[in-house]
This record gives sequence, C-alpha cells and structure tokens, in this order.
Amino acid sequence: MAEWDADLDHIIPSSILPPLWAKLLVGFVSLVCFARSYDGDFVFDDSEAIVNNKVAAVVGCADLLAALFFLLSFLGYCKALRETNKEGTHSTFWVLLSILLGAVAMLCKEQGITVLGLNAVFDILVIGKLNVLELVRKVLHKDRSLENTGVLRTEGLLFRMSLLALGGTGVLYVRWKIMGTGPPAFTEVDNPASFASSMLVRAINYNYYYSLNAWLLLCPWWLCFDWSMGCIPLIKSVGDWRVIALAALWFCLIGLICQALCSEDSHKRRILTLGLGLLIIPFLPASNLFFRVGFVVAERVLYLPSAGYCMLLTFGFGVLSKHTKKKKLIAAFVLGILFINTLRCVIRSGEWRNEEQLFRSALSVCPLNAKVHYNVGKNLADKGNQTAAIRYYREAVRLNPKYVHAMNNLGNILKERNELQEAEELLSLAVQIQPDFAAAWMNLGIVQNSLKRFQAAEQSYRTAIKHRRKYPDCYYNLGRLYADLNRHVDALNAWRNATVLKPEHSLAWNNMIILLDNTGNLAQAEAVGREALELIPNDHSLMFSLANVLGKSQKYKESEALFLKAIKAHPNTASYHGNLAVLYHRWGHLDLAKKHYEISLRLDPMASGTKENYGLLRRKLEQMQKKNI
Repeated sequence: MAEWDADLDHIIPSSILPPLWAKLLVGFVSLVCFARSYDGDFVFDDSEAIVNNKVAAVVGCADLLAALFFLLSFLGYCKALRETNKEGTHSTFWVLLSILLGAVAMLCKEQGITVLGLNAVFDILVIGKLNVLELVRKVLHKDRSLENTGVLRTEGLLFRMSLLALGGTGVLYVRWKIMGTGPPAFTEVDNPASFASSMLVRAINYNYYYSLNAWLLLCPWWLCFDWSMGCIPLIKSVGDWRVIALAALWFCLIGLICQALCSEDSHKRRILTLGLGLLIIPFLPASNLFFRVGFVVAERVLYLPSAGYCMLLTFGFGVLSKHTKKKKLIAAFVLGILFINTLRCVIRSGEWRNEEQLFRSALSVCPLNAKVHYNVGKNLADKGNQTAAIRYYREAVRLNPKYVHAMNNLGNILKERNELQEAEELLSLAVQIQPDFAAAWMNLGIVQNSLKRFQAAEQSYRTAIKHRRKYPDCYYNLGRLYADLNRHVDALNAWRNATVLKPEHSLAWNNMIILLDNTGNLAQAEAVGREALELIPNDHSLMFSLANVLGKSQKYKESEALFLKAIKAHPNTASYHGNLAVLYHRWGHLDLAKKHYEISLRLDPMASGTKENYGLLRRKLEQMQKKNI
C-alpha cells in the first residue's frame, strides 16, 4: 500500500506549500481574478437559467458542478487504488463511489460521464505502467512473453474495467430513458460544418475548430459569449491558409501522444498520459465525432480540459528547467504567463459585469456573428435607444438573412415608430421562413390591426395561438381587435382566456373592467374588478378602474378609498387626481374636488376634460358665493 501511495504522489505530486497555505493562495488568486464581476448583473442566458427559472436556478452552475463531481470521481478512483493490501487489488466501495460521482457529474453536464474513460486510461496506462510501444513490438513479433504482461493479467484490473463499463452503460441507459434517445435538433447557423455535404469539408472544419480550442487554451485573448452564426467562416478547400493551424495542432498532438505512449522514461510517459487524458477525454463530447453538437466553439467545454493543459504546461516547464542553467529566466517566464492570464481573467470578468460590455466586447472578436449584433441591438432597444438598435438589427439581418428573431425585434421597433409597411414586410418574411414562430405571428397581427386590416390580423393572431396554445399576450391582443370591431362578447372571452393563462395579466383585467363599464354593465364590471384585485392586490391601475365603476354606482366611500390607494402608489398620475376630483364633485365634496382638479392640471395642464370639469366646478362655487352674499 505504501508503495502505491508513493507511486501516486510521484505521478500527481503534492504542493510545495503546506496544504493550508496552498488553499489560501489559490482562493486569493481566484478572488482577484473574478472580483470585478461579483456584484455584476445577470446577463445573456442568465435571465432564462436563473432569473426566470422558478424549479432549478442551479442550472447556471452546470459546468462548475460537472467539473466538481468529475474531479471528485477521479479522486475517488485514486482512493480506490490507494486502499490496497497488495499490488493489483482495490477497494470496490471507492470504485463504485467513483462511478456514482461520475453519474452525478453527467447529470450536471453530459461531459461529466467522460470521467469513467479517464479513470480507465489512468488505471491501465498510468497505474498499470503499460508500455504501449513494448506491447506493440511483442504483438508484431508474436513474443511469448506477451502472455506474462502483468497489467493485462491482473484480475483486479479486469474487474475494475468491468465495473466502469457496466456503470457507464447503465448511466447512459438511464439518461436516454429519461431524456429520450433522439439527439437535440440544431440548425445550420449553430454548427455550419456539421451540415456540409462533403465529408472532407466537415473533417477539415472540425479539426480547425479543435485548433481554435487549443489556441484559446494557449492564448485566451479572443473570447466571445457566442461563436455561432458566421463567426468562423467555413474552410471550403485545402488552399485556405487556416489549414496551417490544423497541421500545427496535429504536429504537437502526435508528438505528445508518441512521447506519452512510447517514451522509455516511465515517469515521463505516465505524466504525459494523464495530462493528455485530462485534456482530450473530457473534450470528446464536444468534438462532433459521436454526434452533432449545437455550437462551433464553446469556451465552457474547455473548463475541464484546461486541467490537463495546466498539467502538461507545468511538466514542460519542469523538463525545460532541468535542461537549462537559466532557471531564473524560466521562473520569470512562468510568472509572466501567470500574471498575463490573471490580468486577462480580470479584464474578461469586468466584461461580464453587464450585458452592454459583454455584447460590445464580442464585436471585435466576431464581427461576422449576426447574434452579436442582434444582442447589442436588443440591449440598446431595452435602454430606449431605438435608432441605434435599428442599425444593429439591420446588420444582423444582413449577415444572416434568415435570422427571424432579428426580423421580429426590428419589426417591433418599426411598428412603434409607425413605420408599418416595412414592419409588416419584415414580420411576414419571418413567419414565411419559420411558420411556427408564434411571437412573429402575433406582432404581425398587431401591425395589421394598426393598418385596419382586421381580417388578416385576426388570422395572424389565430395562427400564433395555434402554434403556442398558452399565449396570454396573444389572447389579449386578439381581444383588443374584437373590441375595435365592437365584438364585445368575443373581446371579453379573449381577455378572460388571457387571465386564465396568466392570472396576473393586469392589462387584460383592466380592459374587461373598462369595456363592461363603457357598455353600462356596472355590476359585472365591479365583480370582475374585485376578482382582479384579489389576484393582484397591489395593482394601482386596477384600483383606479374599479374606483371609477364604484363611483358610477354611487359607492362613494369605497371608491374614494381605492382612488387614494392608487394615488399613494402613483402620486404623479394626473388622471388619478382628475377622476377622484370628479368623484368628489358628484359626492358634493366641492373643496376636495377643487383641490384634486388643481393637482391634476398641474401634472397635466393640457387635459381638456379636467379643464372643462374644473371650469364647471368654479362656476358652481362662484354661484354659491353669490347666493351666500
């Protein structure tokens, strides 16, 4: 057992520093690297993964959790090999625990299952000290000593490999049983190379993607939140200069693999094998070799492989320092690399503080990426800068003429600016490209409604609902269309559907109350208003609408209370004061009516109805004064 412990420590040496100091140093450097983003906003897909996710916001930490359980599984397997009494035996408990931790890693991220493959490579090539070159020679020469190859005859090894194989198969079966056996559906813009008709083009581009990933590990300066939609143009011939990157990658990889498998130095062979295993094996699910993936480059998939990269880099500098007298120069170079990478991490961390910085940082890295321009435009639109947003949306559509989400958002802005003809053209094109795009159908209906093309608008709303059954906003807009056409019953039904699907849909509730009020159905309007306030008790607009109904029903005291609550919530809304003044006017509380008319006119001097009512009140007060005189 002591021999195996020493062996493992020789392969994965402990820190030079005492354990406590090592942990403190790593923790401090981590804090420095990410300190700029700790108080940052939720950005990009955080809104869906965390902010709007009520069942499991932990999904935002999927890669970190997968890496945690991946490493725990690997350490558990090392523990299984330490818990031995004689060479070749193991602790079955720790092997099973390692498989369980690998399953948990996979549940966090599919990439986590690869730890079982790493454990197998580690056991056979690193712990078992299998010399592949020697084995190949014996096979080629039919050497009888092949039968005595120790690592292949160890029963403990065969048992562990069987456990890993069965465990991996079982975990994959359960995963497929839960999530289905069919692969996810991706589009050409997600991964253009995988849709290339030529196998040669696919192979060249896949290998170019590998070289880009390797470069990001070596020099993480070009970083982008999304690498899809034309960010990396396809290599369509071997004459493309980027093929040089493929050659450089495989020259380095083949050299390292040969040293790892064939070196006479057992220690060197085992260190390189473990480093390459950590580098390559976790990356395999993202390689497009087994199935199509939904990205071109994804920096997150390099999180685990970076451990292998660090191990190889450390080993390389160690070897270099042994063969040169300029050890201080090597040390300075290593510290320089650490400092530069820490600096880059600090800068990148700052770029993730908010969406504007994140999206704009990608413009210089991926200027051909339509999604980058789309997100910059969306961020500008959210801030109210429509003119700039239009420019970026147009560029996104130019770069990707089938980018329906950019067309939809651009159409929305043009609709708000009353540029209805172009908005209709864009939205019509979006639904032509993607017929099941429910949001675009709804927005097209809104534009057609504004153009007084009511029949076409109704058809667009109906199509949107067909593609998205639970679509409260579409039912709300359909109700508005019916109200414009004086189809009051249909309007009320549509708004009722909206509130059933989304009970907090304040606009739909309000429109129901107002329509019933305007058509003289005060009792029904009051009932709907009370129902709405039970569901949304702090909605000041609902208080205002119900207060109007109660005032007309001569329930002055209750109406007054609701008006005052609405005013407390929004004291600078002129109509709230104006309608409360009307209530007081009817009620006979003329001084209070005068007060709120004046407040309303200060807030909105152009309100003609309030001016007229205030004038009537003043004349009435003057007449009363004359009578008193």
